[in-house]
Amino acid sequence: MARPFRFAVQSYNASSAAEWRERARQAEDLGYSALHLADHYVGPGRVVEQTSHPVQELAAVPAMMAAAEATSRLRVGCRVFCVDYHHPVVLAKQAATLDLLSEGRLELGLGAGWLRAEYEALRIPFDPPGQRIRRLAATIALVKQTMGGADAPFEAEAARTAHGAPIAYDGFAPRPLPAQRPHPPIMVGGGGRRVLSLAAREADIVSLNFNNRAGVIGPDGVHSGAAAATAEKIGWLREAAAERMDAIELEIGAYFTFVQPGAEAIAGEMGRSLGLSAEEMLRHPHGLFGEADAVADELRRRREHYGIHYITVPDSALAAFAPVVAQLAGS
Repeated sequence: MARPFRFAVQSYNASSAAEWRERARQAEDLGYSALHLADHYVGPGRVVEQTSHPVQELAAVPAMMAAAEATSRLRVGCRVFCVDYHHPVVLAKQAATLDLLSEGRLELGLGAGWLRAEYEALRIPFDPPGQRIRRLAATIALVKQTMGGADAPFEAEAARTAHGAPIAYDGFAPRPLPAQRPHPPIMVGGGGRRVLSLAAREADIVSLNFNNRAGVIGPDGVHSGAAAATAEKIGWLREAAAERMDAIELEIGAYFTFVQPGAEAIAGEMGRSLGLSAEEMLRHPHGLFGEADAVADELRRRREHYGIHYITVPDSALAAFAPVVAQLAGS
């Protein structure tokens, strides 16, 4: 039986506290289940020009708490915290506090990091993928243990932080405990086989993303998220998850969302710029093009084909996508 649809909006910026609170309330009122941020720190300048990544003005943790405070049902999350940017014990405590104070509305996204130029700007070593994924695995294990509340020590055997410190703690019972037990839903995102296999084994929500091995946003990443590549990723997940596959939520970012008349022409133009045909762009799992009924039909097709039922759209599509949310959410 297909899992019911749910929808989130991802937002990076607001010009004021009032604007941010209003966006969170609007998302809740329109039927979205969650509001997500990302985890980036550099402002305008050379780094974003090199990578084509948008500027993120708001820090994730306080913005998530503000959104939770402004709403009563909306879940809050980050797609995803880069574990190399945070001490694991500090991140676990912040997450547990967010979950407690939001009364159990946190979705805890964790990732291995990918934006090389941001690492360099922050003077954080950008290690090979295997090392970063081992740190991610150790961080997930630490988070699960700290949120259990036991005072048993923890030390990862095969991983250290990006700066070489042990991923460890000892001598105390972590507090606070989160409202959701045994821990908030853990989302793990990525686009390569190793990180998706880890997600299949450990995560409650798997966020399907581009394979950002190039460290920038561009045609290579977009091609790695196309239809055939996404089907291959689902195969990796099924192989690694085995019997727990049915318990995993499959989420995807629809970064290219245009719910409007004539959106097919936009897909064609975008496809040409990326080296994809119009049909490939229309069927791209990270894109949604067309009027609301056509988009809803396409999402039903994708759920049947891939099993993807949790869709995140950019805040630029918040209102335009709302008729799709109204039609599909919970169905």
